[in-house]
Amino acid sequence: MPIVKVDPFREFAAMQDRMNRLFGNVYLRDEDTGFRGTWVPAVDIFETEGHDLVVRAELPGMDRENIDVTVENGTLVLKGEKKFDAAVKEEQYRRIERAYGTFHRSFTLPNTVDTPKVRADFKHGVLTVKLPFREEAKPRTINVEVSA
Repeated sequence: MPIVKVDPFREFAAMQDRMNRLFGNVYLRDEDTGFRGTWVPAVDIFETEGHDLVVRAELPGMDRENIDVTVENGTLVLKGEKKFDAAVKEEQYRRIERAYGTFHRSFTLPNTVDTPKVRADFKHGVLTVKLPFREEAKPRTINVEVSA
């Protein structure tokens, strides 16, 4: 009986990428469509109350040593490899639905991100990348004086 690798969400991810490009994104644009590996980790991108951007990527079953995070020329790149479990022989599997192999995601950063202060944390299979804005890009309150 041959092994059938199933990835029902690949088409949905591609469609979501096309929709994101069509409507654009105020903060980040996902431009990795042509550079994907064999799977695409899901990401959430949001802004904190402190006006920092946060990118969270689901990387279950991965080790920190197999994940690379880089920021260069205004682009955040997440890449790595989720290795197949060598303890179980391939012929012993009846079904394989989880994704394995390399991945590559890249996001164009707004020019307001303070790239030297970017930090990444990996805990419980979730990679969190914090992208703080430069101080001059953060909103500030200006007091208006009333003249008599």
